Amino acid sequence: MSAPASQRPEVVAVSAELLARYNKPGPRYTSYPTAPEFGEGFAEPQYREHLARADAEPQNPLSLYVHIPFCESMCTYCGCHVIISRNKDRFSIYLDHVEREVEMTAQALPHRRSVAQLHWGGGTPTSLSEPQIERLWGILTRHFTIAPGAEVALEVDPCVTTDGQVTLLRQLGFNRVSMGVQDFTPAVQQAVNRIQSYEVTRKLYDRCRELGFGSINIDLIYGLPHQTPDNFQNTLAQVIGMRPDRVAVFNFAHVPWLRPHQRKIDETALPRTTDRFEIFARTMRSFADAGYAQIGMDHFALPDDELAVAQRNRALHRNFMGYITRPAPDQIGFGVSAIGDVAGAYAQNVKWLPEYYQAVEGGHLPVQRGFVLSDDDKLRRHVINSLMCNFSLSIPETAARFSVDFGTYFAEEQAPLAELATAGFVTLSADRIDVTPVGRIFIRNVCMTFDKYLRRPRKDDRPIFSRTV
Repeated sequence: MSAPASQRPEVVAVSAELLARYNKPGPRYTSYPTAPEFGEGFAEPQYREHLARADAEPQNPLSLYVHIPFCESMCTYCGCHVIISRNKDRFSIYLDHVEREVEMTAQALPHRRSVAQLHWGGGTPTSLSEPQIERLWGILTRHFTIAPGAEVALEVDPCVTTDGQVTLLRQLGFNRVSMGVQDFTPAVQQAVNRIQSYEVTRKLYDRCRELGFGSINIDLIYGLPHQTPDNFQNTLAQVIGMRPDRVAVFNFAHVPWLRPHQRKIDETALPRTTDRFEIFARTMRSFADAGYAQIGMDHFALPDDELAVAQRNRALHRNFMGYITRPAPDQIGFGVSAIGDVAGAYAQNVKWLPEYYQAVEGGHLPVQRGFVLSDDDKLRRHVINSLMCNFSLSIPETAARFSVDFGTYFAEEQAPLAELATAGFVTLSADRIDVTPVGRIFIRNVCMTFDKYLRRPRKDDRPIFSRTV
C-alpha cells in the first residue's frame, strides 16, 4: 500500500537565498510555550493544585512518562539528560525513589488511574536488568491501570538490549519500540561515539517482529559530522530495507553552549547548510518512493500506520513524547528531569539525582519548575499544534473553540503570514491556513509566527534553539 498523494513527501527545490533567510534558530515545539519559558515560581504546591484539577476529570485517561537517565556511554550528539553508569545497584536505588514518587502522585489522583499511553524514555531504558524492568512495570501497574488498546512504548538501544529483555517487555504488554540508529556510516559513528552495526540493529529488529510488537520506530539524525548526501543515502537504503512502521529523522541540534559534551564534536566536520538540506531532501524523496507518508515535520510512517491514518483525518496530536493518536488531556512525568502536562500547566522535575533523591526522601514531589498556561497560550498552542501535526488550521473551528475573532485576535500576525505566503510556505484563505510542500520543510518557521515569546528581548543574545533546517 502506498501513501495517499496528499501525504507523500514532495521533494521541492529550495534556493540558497531561501535557506539563508529562513534557516535560523527556532523551537521544535514539543510544547508551547517552550521549556525556556518555564520558571521556578512553579513548584510542588502549584503542581499538587493541578493534580487535584486533573483528578476531577476521572473519565479522561492519563499519559505516563518515566525517565530512565542511565546510559553506558555518552553519544556526543545527545541532547537528553543522561547519566553515564553501568552500576545496576545504582539503578535499583533510582527505582526506589521512582516508586515513592509514583506512590505520592497516585495518592494525589485517587479517581484518575486509567492510562492510554505509557512511555519509558531516557537515557537507555534497557540499561535496566530484566528484574528491574519487571519491578518498574509492577510499580506502575500497582497504582495505575493500563487501558485496553493503550500504546505502551519504550526506547531501546540495539547495542545493549538483549533477547531476554525484549521477550520480557512483550510479555509485560509493551507493543511499540523505538530504536536509535542515527547513521550506519562508520566514520559518522566514530565521530559521535555511537558504534552500532547494521547487523546488530537488524537482529534486534527481526526479533521484535517475531515477538509481535505492533509498531517499530527507527530514529535517524541528519547534520552529524562527516555526513554527506551520498553516505546518508546508504543508511536510508538499509533502514527502508527493514521496513519499519515509523521513522523519525531529526535535525541535529548542535548547541555546545548548552550541552558541553558536544564540544567534543569537530565543527569543521559538520555538513554545510546546503548539504544538510540536500540530505533531508533525499530523505524525503527516498521515503516517498518507498510509500511512506510524511508525518509532521520530521517523521514518516507507512500509510496504514495509525499516525498516517490520524493525519489523513486531521486528528493527529503531539506531546512531549512525540506524535500521538490517543490524546490524553494530562501527561504525568516520573523520574529525574521528567516533564508533565497537567490541567493547563507544565511541570518539570529536578534535573540532578541528589536533588531528586532529597526531595522524594523528604516526602515531596520533586517538581523544580513549570509554567501555567494562560488562555492566550492555550489558543496559540492549538494553532501551532494544528500546523505542526496536520499542516493545516481551520480558522472557523479555532475561532469557535476559543470564542475569538481570528483576524482581529491575530492582527499582528497577518503581515508575517502574508510574507510566508509570498515565500510559498503557506496558502491563505478566509477559512484555512494550509502548509505547502516547501512550507513543511520550514514548518518551525511557520509556527514561529504565532509564538509571542520569541518577540521578547532576552538578556543573553546566545541562541537557545537549533536551526530550523
